[in-house]
Amino acid sequence: MMAKLWICLLLELCSMLDTINGYYMERRSECIYSSRDLSDMVYIDSAIFNKIRYRWFNSTVGKFQGYTQHGIYNAERFNNDTDYMQRERADVDAFCRHNAQIYYTAIIDKTVEPQVEVKSVKQSHGSQPAVLMCSAYSFYPKFIKVTWMRNGKEVEGDQTSTEEMANGDWYYQIHSHLEYMPKSGEQISCVVEHASFKQPMEYKWDPSASAPDKSKIAIGASGLVLGIVLSAAGFIYYKKKASGRILVPT
Repeated sequence: MMAKLWICLLLELCSMLDTINGYYMERRSECIYSSRDLSDMVYIDSAIFNKIRYRWFNSTVGKFQGYTQHGIYNAERFNNDTDYMQRERADVDAFCRHNAQIYYTAIIDKTVEPQVEVKSVKQSHGSQPAVLMCSAYSFYPKFIKVTWMRNGKEVEGDQTSTEEMANGDWYYQIHSHLEYMPKSGEQISCVVEHASFKQPMEYKWDPSASAPDKSKIAIGASGLVLGIVLSAAGFIYYKKKASGRILVPT
């Protein structure tokens, strides 16, 4: 399976703007983690004044640090307040892990299998290669991997892939193209890896799938010929009827 690196961020922001004097005050609480068990959770509590962070708390350090004269003063005052520090240190669990678990349960752990289609988008002409497209639609979460296999071996090069594109409804889609020179008897497939699958799924390209397109062309051509025949028959009938008319003087 593909390796994943998720850097997740939960953010709570409180700000105050003095529109008269132009001062801006901000307090930002951040939760940063990358593991599903939340064991690497880091809680950061920052105080910012006019875009300058003058004081912050980092749960890995376990105390406040100041960066300006006012920030150093406040950091020392908070660090000497036992009750306040106890609540601040507890926020890595009470605020960060608590809310992250809610997000996992409600959103992140919900997976939707992609709908995958492999089709030919360009036929080979002379020295020009043919092009296949493997499309995955309506999947969640975003992270997905698409690779091509040819006769049991992973294809290196000659392929391009779009980024995961949002549908606007929580779902995503991706399209991968493979250029190749057709050979008789070969097998080409698209392999998709996604969190909704227990194992990578392989989708084989069926060359006969393009037969309906040929049938449509044949049906269209037959319809055109039939239309011409009927039009000609109608024209002949009209001419015969017109030649058999008797003109009566009034």
